[in-house]
Amino acid sequence: MDLITRISEGRTLTTTIGNSSNSSCSSMGPFCVAISLGIISLIIIRVLYVIYRSSQPRRDMSPLQPLCTLIVMGSGGHTAEMLNLLSVLQEHRFKPRYYIAAATDNMSLPKAQVFENSLLDKEGVEKVGVAQFMQIYRSREVGQSYITSVGTTLLAMAHALWLMLKIRPQVILCNGPGTCIPLCAIAFLLKIFGIRWSYIFYVESIARVQRLSLSAFLLYKLRMADQLFVQWPQLKEKYPRAHYVGRLIYTLLRSINTKVRGYTYRVVESFVTTV
Repeated sequence: MDLITRISEGRTLTTTIGNSSNSSCSSMGPFCVAISLGIISLIIIRVLYVIYRSSQPRRDMSPLQPLCTLIVMGSGGHTAEMLNLLSVLQEHRFKPRYYIAAATDNMSLPKAQVFENSLLDKEGVEKVGVAQFMQIYRSREVGQSYITSVGTTLLAMAHALWLMLKIRPQVILCNGPGTCIPLCAIAFLLKIFGIRWSYIFYVESIARVQRLSLSAFLLYKLRMADQLFVQWPQLKEKYPRAHYVGRLIYTLLRSINTKVRGYTYRVVESFVTTV
């Protein structure tokens, strides 16, 4: 009888504890919901503030202060266009410079090294600053299945986070390669959490006439790019928040002959005045 009595008392105690726990959870329910809604509201407000501030010129930075710059390189025409743009950039304003290309891209970084060596021969290291060259994992290779690309995308995001925390750039320049998406996404998240403020400048390829590339489209729609430049007026009409700067390659060739930078100077000036 004693054993039966103890079992009954144990069941009663367990039931009492369970009921009190359920009552506590029920009473804490509205409080937990209120806390969750408050956190979500703060995150939304912070995101909206970051988007608004990104579109405004930064006034608290000296125009003579060098800016740590991250340059995302891409294979083929992307590298050629980026080097053309860098050729009219004020090197003393954007230093140190970090060049990043995909781990499978074996051509872009050597071309960037040749470009940097030409700057050193012409101006010297004290004026143009130093440059470093790095590689990053690609989110998805050409022809890779979407299932396996999930894992490679997560790896690329982790690698991008490590690089961004290591470099902590103030300016990010990119012009089309998908490699820039993880880096820009991490930079945008670092803005939201107040860790580092990086200005993202995206120059769309001249080959894009009717619509944006996937990289540009994502940065435009998600409002991650501070400034997005296009080289055809019809793109400006289709994407009003983009900035039309003319055909940069033609402008660069013309500037060599006339010593006038034209539209390209507007791009460079936008880099300087925005940051």
